[in-house]
Amino acid sequence: MNQKEKLNSISLILLSLFVVMLGYGILLPTLPYYTERLALKDNLDTDLINFHIGLLTSIYPLFQLIFVVVWGKLSDRYGRKPVIIIGLIGFVIMQLLTGLATSLTMLYIARIFGGVFTSSVIPVSNAYLSDITSEKRRTKIMAWSGVAISSGVIFGPVIGGFLSQSDLHFEYAIGQLHLGRFSTPFLFAALLGFIVLVIVVKCLKNSVRIHKFTTQKFTFRFSFSQYFLVLLALSFVIQFVVTLFETVFSIYGKDELGFNSNQVGIGFILCGSIMAVLQPVFASYGEKILSTKKQIGFGLFISGISLIAFPFFKNEFVVYGLIVVFAAGGAMVTPNLLSAVSLLSKTNTGRNISIQSSTNSVGQILGPVLGTWLVTGGFYYPFLIAGSIILVAIGFLIFLKKPPI
Repeated sequence: MNQKEKLNSISLILLSLFVVMLGYGILLPTLPYYTERLALKDNLDTDLINFHIGLLTSIYPLFQLIFVVVWGKLSDRYGRKPVIIIGLIGFVIMQLLTGLATSLTMLYIARIFGGVFTSSVIPVSNAYLSDITSEKRRTKIMAWSGVAISSGVIFGPVIGGFLSQSDLHFEYAIGQLHLGRFSTPFLFAALLGFIVLVIVVKCLKNSVRIHKFTTQKFTFRFSFSQYFLVLLALSFVIQFVVTLFETVFSIYGKDELGFNSNQVGIGFILCGSIMAVLQPVFASYGEKILSTKKQIGFGLFISGISLIAFPFFKNEFVVYGLIVVFAAGGAMVTPNLLSAVSLLSKTNTGRNISIQSSTNSVGQILGPVLGTWLVTGGFYYPFLIAGSIILVAIGFLIFLKKPPI
């Protein structure tokens, strides 16, 4: 693959990541309101609404956890492109089902379906990027992957808020399918996903040779070094805290701060923007100031402190400022962890990144569940506990010693 083909492939992979995360971003600020509408329509007790918000948030990464290592292993054997295509098809179908949902049951089905199939896109796309880049440039390219992901989170709430509250939407029903106020942004995401799918099918080259007649046994046995285990533990913590924050902030903004969906969306936009801007900055220049290990430690520290301070301030601008600090910490941690995992092995990159993605999924499952449970005792608890967990996790860095190659 020559340089021009590499640049084209990188662009297509980043576009795929952006679109998948755009669909995720569209749902973030609207999920509490969407769930509330469907729950009331189903005549459910209003006390159960927060429970369903947490469960709907968690069920998606739960099914990602179950299937992500399978997709990673398949991509190591058959190549990245077919698996990415399957994930994009699943993304399109998930967005259609979400946009046409008439009940919580349909919304759950959409989230489960999406978790199964889109679990392939992010880890396998990162494995693809790892395949076509040198070790020297690995941290930078993983940072750009983070930019694509964060950009989806930036524009998702903007598009979701605009399309769901503008005059572009309409009311129409076909049997059990319903096109209404919340349908338009998800149908837009489905259309965008379909366009990207067609481009990927036609233009993306496979990065791993397909062995049609191989006799190699397909196995799921792995071994874990202490270095890998520490990276997985840190990945779990950061994802656990981020998804707990995302879930609780939506509820906190709506119920405690009196924010509307646009104000909640601004919080997510700020978080995504800071991540998108700072990840490549830290990847390019961070090691000139701090080592990778120190960057991770400092990022965890400022994220933890900002979360602990979060529930003590009600002013809108101070809240947004703390979100900026929290996101800056995450921007220091995430690309360094992903780069370190991608450099562990030349032959099992897809598997290793998928294992890390599975670890992330565990955090994404537990974060919303614990967060919505802690909210019942008061909004102070989820932020204080999440911040404390991050600060404790800094101690894991003592054991982060890369084994000799």
